[in-house]
Amino acid sequence: MDFNHSPRCQELIDQVRAFIRERIEPVEAELLPAMLAGSAGGDWTKWQVDPKIEELKAEAKALGLWNFFLHDDERGAGLSTLEYAPLAEEMGRSHLAPQIFNCSAPDTGNMEVLWKYGSEEQKQQWLEPLLEGKIRSVFFMTEPDVASSDATNMEATIVEDGDDLVINGKKWWSSGVGDPRCEIGIFMGVSNPEAARHSQHSMVLVPMTTPGVVIKRMLPVFNTFDAPEGHGEVWFENVRVPKKNMILGAGRGFEIAQGRLGPGRIHHCMRALGAAEKGLELMIKRGNSRVAFGKPLIKLGGNQERLADLRIAIDQARLLTLYAAWKIDNVGALSALTEISAIKVVAPNVLQNVVDAAIQIYGGAGVSNDTPLVAMFAMARALRLADGPDEVHRGLIARVELAKYK
Repeated sequence: MDFNHSPRCQELIDQVRAFIRERIEPVEAELLPAMLAGSAGGDWTKWQVDPKIEELKAEAKALGLWNFFLHDDERGAGLSTLEYAPLAEEMGRSHLAPQIFNCSAPDTGNMEVLWKYGSEEQKQQWLEPLLEGKIRSVFFMTEPDVASSDATNMEATIVEDGDDLVINGKKWWSSGVGDPRCEIGIFMGVSNPEAARHSQHSMVLVPMTTPGVVIKRMLPVFNTFDAPEGHGEVWFENVRVPKKNMILGAGRGFEIAQGRLGPGRIHHCMRALGAAEKGLELMIKRGNSRVAFGKPLIKLGGNQERLADLRIAIDQARLLTLYAAWKIDNVGALSALTEISAIKVVAPNVLQNVVDAAIQIYGGAGVSNDTPLVAMFAMARALRLADGPDEVHRGLIARVELAKYK
């Protein structure tokens, strides 16, 4: 296997890196402190998107720095998973960059679902405006009343009634639902309760303006609401949508989910490693510039040994993630379950450790909003739950290993 960047990939890396440095970082320096301080933003109805973000999106799109994640040559950049991985890492260094390049979750996963499994009508109505960056989306899966680490616990229902599907249930940690641009959601619920365990669920497209869709509250992460996107608790009370809104077919929700989550986890992990690189950079710069007890901080208290260990950890995690990406491209996501689960454990934990060390070097400033470290720590800790907690992924790896000795 060869992890060298293709000429086109290297060119895109250089362009993305330059655009982030020259265009995004100055705007981010202006906007991010206020965004992070917006913990009083529970009144999500007043959230707004700064016009500068849409201006940057238009610039990136005009330069062709757009939809890198989608393998389709016409609708996306036509890159392989392995080619996209370093671009995701570059974007992970910035809070705003994924959105600016139209490569932010949950839109990427939802667009992949529609691209792979959607009908032509569904693609025209929802995929095209998402690919254009005109609207945003949300994925409704996790539920507040059950242990969602086991997705088969899901209680939300999808029931046929004539030409309609009637949806009832509660969802939460619905990321992006507070965004004023959010117009469509993908809802997963039980549609075939008598079927086999992994054939009971379906996915349905639900426009956010549908009667009965109620955003009950926005949920803070470490006391910050991540405005203007946010994470919502949403109730569905006798929500009716036409049958044509079902994706792929009844009982095929888990099949779709597996196709959605494999590449998506690569994206998350590479963004996490980009953030880890940024955290390490901040740690080194701070450690070199601050003096205590007559020495730069980086030379005190075992900090150099910690720095070395963090460099080793980032590089190990990157190689494992690139291997998972290579395996998805060459043998498919279902044959890369161990590697996908492994990186989902490793990458967020590496990021958490890097940011924790950087915060320690920064002292009091590290736990303020004067740096992006608090937001990066929250990202790392949340990723250890998103798309399945560490324990679930370790359990899958163990089952695969034990099966070799039956």
